[in-house]
Amino acid sequence: MTSEPTRTATTTTAVDADRDELDAVADRLVEQARTDGVALTGPGGLLGGLTKKVLETALAAELTDHLGYEHGDPRPDGNARNGTTPKTVRTDIGQVRIDVPRDRAGSFEPAVLPKHVRRLGGFNDAVISLYAKGLTTGDIVNHLADVYGDSASKELVSRVTDQVTEAMTEWQSRPLDAVYPVILIDAIMLKVRDGQVANRPVYVAMGISLDGERDVLGMWLGPSGGEGAKHWLSMLTELKNRGVADVCIVSCVGLKGLPEAINATWPQAVVQTCVVHLVRNSLRYASKKHWGRITADLKPVYTAPSAKAAEARFAEFAETWRPVYPALVAMWERSWAEFIPFLDFPVEIRKLIYTTNGIESLNSRFRQASRRRGHFPSEQAAMKVLYLTVLERRPNRANPTGRIPGWKSILNTLAITYGDRINIR
Repeated sequence: MTSEPTRTATTTTAVDADRDELDAVADRLVEQARTDGVALTGPGGLLGGLTKKVLETALAAELTDHLGYEHGDPRPDGNARNGTTPKTVRTDIGQVRIDVPRDRAGSFEPAVLPKHVRRLGGFNDAVISLYAKGLTTGDIVNHLADVYGDSASKELVSRVTDQVTEAMTEWQSRPLDAVYPVILIDAIMLKVRDGQVANRPVYVAMGISLDGERDVLGMWLGPSGGEGAKHWLSMLTELKNRGVADVCIVSCVGLKGLPEAINATWPQAVVQTCVVHLVRNSLRYASKKHWGRITADLKPVYTAPSAKAAEARFAEFAETWRPVYPALVAMWERSWAEFIPFLDFPVEIRKLIYTTNGIESLNSRFRQASRRRGHFPSEQAAMKVLYLTVLERRPNRANPTGRIPGWKSILNTLAITYGDRINIR
């Protein structure tokens, strides 16, 4: 009886031998192409010819299996081969023209290249990826022509990108967890054509689950006229209807009426105003020559070890700046109740909730994807690009969604603070 290590070693040796053989074949083909002056890609290129040969061989083998006899053998009664039909297929290396075998009965249904399919491999994935990066349908058509020599039409590119609409609709209505320790909400303005081009807010909600995973819970394109608490109430109610029964902390911008909208949806939620936005808004009330001093004087306030210490530092700040910028100081006083909650937590949790930068980094990608376009031709076009941007994972880069580092320690602190509301699974 052969032992497991022996079988494993034998399998590994066979795989290595197959890989060496493929490498040798590839080397011979490349060398032959150089000798004959044949290009690797493009019309009449080596890879196109190789793809044609592989597809036609696979289709011929499928037809043999379907008919039950080899090509050239005596033909049995009944169904039989009936020549070929030319077909042009788009592949990762461009267009390839192949001959598809037929049978007399018309019952042959190839699996390698199904009937009516004219695109293979990653063609659709490539188009969708380019669309997610902000390229217009015209840009994509030109890119395919430059790289692959492929004369795809704008209509074809539009049909390919429309394939994501159904998945996007399902994603927008998917069920959510019952409890989220933290939800971050923010909005970004995009130019969208609806009769005429207008700035419209895209409302974005990002949740951090009990497993420490950041995920975009929803995106909504609002009407023109700017971000509003009334519209946020509608979006938050939708999240609740999709299963979110309780949220411990909601981090948001200092929008008038927004804390009330949050507490109307989740009465026990603590509302945390984004400190970065608060500091940024402070500078709107001040002359540019004072920006450096104001930000330096505010830092001891939002980095204080406790709410009481922050109050003492703010009193010093107010004493200095109230005579010069009374509206600035009044803004902080109005926002104080929503500013201080994060000061009750250790640094690890403060970093999660004191700013909506988790969404800001996602918004930055949204801007990159929309900048090339200038404006979106429709609401659906805008939402498709944003949806694909959310799903995109960039290698060797920090992604807006994903696992929170050091989550177990954070979760323990949250569980002590919120008790039974944090139902650790």
